[in-house]
Amino acid sequence: MTPQRSTASANAAARRPARVAFVGAGPGDASLMTVASVELLSRADAVITDQLTNEEIIASMTGEDVEIVDASHGEHGQQLTHASRAKLVVKTAKAHKGGLVVRLMDGDPATFNGLAEEATALAKADIDFDVVPGVSAVSAVPSYAGVPLTSRSTGALHVVSVSGSKRPDLSASVGSDVTLVLLGLPEHLVPAFADLLAKGRDGETAVALTRGGTTTSQVTHGTTLAEAADAVVGLEVPTLAIVGPTVTMRSTLSWFETKPLYGWNVLIPRTKDQSGPMTKQLLGHGATSEVVPTISVEPPRTPQAVERAVRGLVTGRYQWIGFTSVNAVKAIREKFEEFGLDARAFSGLKIAAVGGVTADALRDWGIEPDLVPTGEMSARGLLEEWPPYDEVLDPIDRVFLPRADIATDTLVAGLQEMGWQVDDVTAYRTVRATPPPAPTRDAIKQGAFDAVVFTSSSTVRNLVGIAGKPHPSTVIACIGPATVKTAEEAGLRVDVMAPEATGASLVEALADHGRKLADAAIEVGEEPQRPSARRKKATTRRTKAKG
Repeated sequence: MTPQRSTASANAAARRPARVAFVGAGPGDASLMTVASVELLSRADAVITDQLTNEEIIASMTGEDVEIVDASHGEHGQQLTHASRAKLVVKTAKAHKGGLVVRLMDGDPATFNGLAEEATALAKADIDFDVVPGVSAVSAVPSYAGVPLTSRSTGALHVVSVSGSKRPDLSASVGSDVTLVLLGLPEHLVPAFADLLAKGRDGETAVALTRGGTTTSQVTHGTTLAEAADAVVGLEVPTLAIVGPTVTMRSTLSWFETKPLYGWNVLIPRTKDQSGPMTKQLLGHGATSEVVPTISVEPPRTPQAVERAVRGLVTGRYQWIGFTSVNAVKAIREKFEEFGLDARAFSGLKIAAVGGVTADALRDWGIEPDLVPTGEMSARGLLEEWPPYDEVLDPIDRVFLPRADIATDTLVAGLQEMGWQVDDVTAYRTVRATPPPAPTRDAIKQGAFDAVVFTSSSTVRNLVGIAGKPHPSTVIACIGPATVKTAEEAGLRVDVMAPEATGASLVEALADHGRKLADAAIEVGEEPQRPSARRKKATTRRTKAKG
């Protein structure tokens, strides 16, 4: 193609309406999004959302300048019809000529959604489009509820939407071997249950009603067809009903709502860039989390000392460098970049890391530490495995420790006793963060959080200082003995201590505690409840007693 033709083609593409991609958002859990849908969202010029669109998807998967168009309601709050949505999609595509518009649809675009109407409107307007299937609530929600849609005794699977203006004929779904999935608002499910009974479906047929499917707010109620109309009253949207014999398998196959921290809201007093792995791990155990920064990391007031030490690394002044935190790794890495250096400057140096998280931060930089404690991951644990200075084997007797301005002298004193000369240099300062918003402070003090995970003594002191003490009903989890001591000195009852001084070990210890609480409740014939729910129940009982 000649340059002139290429330019002409590009200009023609820029004049055409945006290409529209119909993308399935899945049933609610953002992690169920497909690879193709995530890639399209990252490039979108505009995203047209659905009624149940997960805000987390928009916040984490789109660019800063993306236009968000609401296709669920009109300007005056009325719910849009399929025809109105179709017009809105065409209008948005024409407004973003040469770009990409993502029409984000709940679940799967082709399953009880407006794909047919909207895609037809685009075809009539000569606008190009793609369709990216998504995970449908029809299959995902029952799976998350622990209800297989079929078994060896299942003769048929019927999926029916009951939310339209025309009531569907359910006479073909009354057989005892039929699994029926009903989609619709709670008020539409009630007449559907009545129709099934009237058509001859056994009133003792098992029914599962699930709201908030695939999210950590999911709740499933088990009932029978005869009682389902009463059970569905008051349920929130979205609600899905499963009718059939496989529902009885839920007591054995429920895997999501029985996670050890299911429904828990866990407070992480840490900076957001350090809490990512812990947040994902908690989510894997069924918990949501909220990060409250308790410290702010800032450069030292006078950078000359750390700059001299970094130059000393290059000139061979040191035998060892010891990293006691991720922040220390970050501070030195930033200095290296400032001076135009890279990881090759560590050649010939021996490198120590206080624990696994710090070691991982070094590995991300391309550096494999020579020493990581195998026992207690602390300054004391590091000292136990640090070799003493040997005049014959060690050509240099000096150690560089880039640390915080509030670091203790334990490591320095221990290394000096072993014959090392130590340059203990302030590489960064830690200052107390600003207090969180009032609603968060109230939630902490009133017991709205089920647990708090403390990863250091400073997080204990700073959280109490900026937000107050967590409520006595809140489970307190600490990363090690020093953090436990600080928490107890602050008047907190510590429930969980990690067997290893890592964030991963701390979350696993909290999950084990959650299992023990659930087992104890089941043993006395009670339904397992998260700590904040038990607190509310106890408060209600006290209020009634006073009344």
